[in-house]
Amino acid sequence: MTRRRLTPDQRRTQLIDLGARLFAERPYHEVRMDEVGAAAGVSRALVYRYFPSKRDLFAAVYRRSADELVTVTGPTPTPTPAPGPVREWVSAGLDAHFDYFAANPTTVLTANRDLAGDPVIQSIIADELATLRGRLLDALELSGARREVAGVALLAWLSFVRVSSVEWLLHGRISRDELHALCLRTLAAALGWDQSR
Repeated sequence: MTRRRLTPDQRRTQLIDLGARLFAERPYHEVRMDEVGAAAGVSRALVYRYFPSKRDLFAAVYRRSADELVTVTGPTPTPTPAPGPVREWVSAGLDAHFDYFAANPTTVLTANRDLAGDPVIQSIIADELATLRGRLLDALELSGARREVAGVALLAWLSFVRVSSVEWLLHGRISRDELHALCLRTLAAALGWDQSR
């Protein structure tokens, strides 16, 4: 069988695709770089030329996943000071978030447990949270001190959603609907929204 020559960008994308599949199928510690090379039809040395370590390959996989998750949560709604439309957008974003966690449990748990202390993985998570927080703040049309206070509340809430989602994924002690409702109630409390509306 003739090996197809790929451009560096194509090869990198191929290796990330293969890494994503392998990390989704098995725990992080069971995935070997020579497997990635074999699946790509290249040597392990070539894989290491693109990704100096397995952690670097996982980080590339997780960076792409985080970017996709930010995209699927949708663009900001038409800015409005009324919380109703923002709540609807947040609700849809939570559904997309839970869908992603449910579809990618091994990858999510690797990033949030096995590699939770890794500075590169933490940087990816921090970038994701910052993007989502900025999007929410823009949608709320807040300024000055109110924006600063809401920014702190939103960062805490986004972290709460992530931790609660990991707990749900690991143990399933509450249903997805209960988790969804809990996240919305927590956001309403954090921002002082009238929860009866």
